[in-house]
Amino acid sequence: MESLPDGETPVIRQLSTRLVYENPWLSVREDRIERPDGSAGIYSVVDRPDYAVVIASENDGFHLVDQYRYPISGRYWEFPQGCFPYPKTGTPEELARAELAEETGLRAGKLVALGRLFGWQGASGQAFTSFLATELVQGETAREHEEQDMRHRWVTRAEFERMITGGAIMDNSTVAAYALLQLHERIPDC
Repeated sequence: MESLPDGETPVIRQLSTRLVYENPWLSVREDRIERPDGSAGIYSVVDRPDYAVVIASENDGFHLVDQYRYPISGRYWEFPQGCFPYPKTGTPEELARAELAEETGLRAGKLVALGRLFGWQGASGQAFTSFLATELVQGETAREHEEQDMRHRWVTRAEFERMITGGAIMDNSTVAAYALLQLHERIPDC
């Protein structure tokens, strides 16, 4: 997580913290806080490991995946993404390569970091790094048990954009990663 600039103190001060729930994928804590005016309050925080989002691009289109998402009772298309399973760790690039291969079977000859964003900054410090994967080579998938219903398909860029406006893509990190890609294409040194 990024720190504050030198000499700057947090606007909200943590007085205490209490672990409410924990499993191998996340933990939830409740912090007692003090606001700048001295008033007290609580803040609920979901702690999760950072993740990678991979834009696998070829022939002016993208590789997408979908799977049934229990919290929203539906299936929507998204860029391949995920975090290392606990307790494994690694660099964002290693994670991006692993997620791409696991979910699609694709291996990237070239991987470019497009940027790092927070996915849910009002309740979590979890961030994701977006990558552009090119020079793709098809191999076998190695999906986790939870991904057994996952589907993979390639779509043109025009179809991808229609999927966003038509509601077939609802994942905020997929749309944000696409915005980073568009900036990268317009401003290569961005």
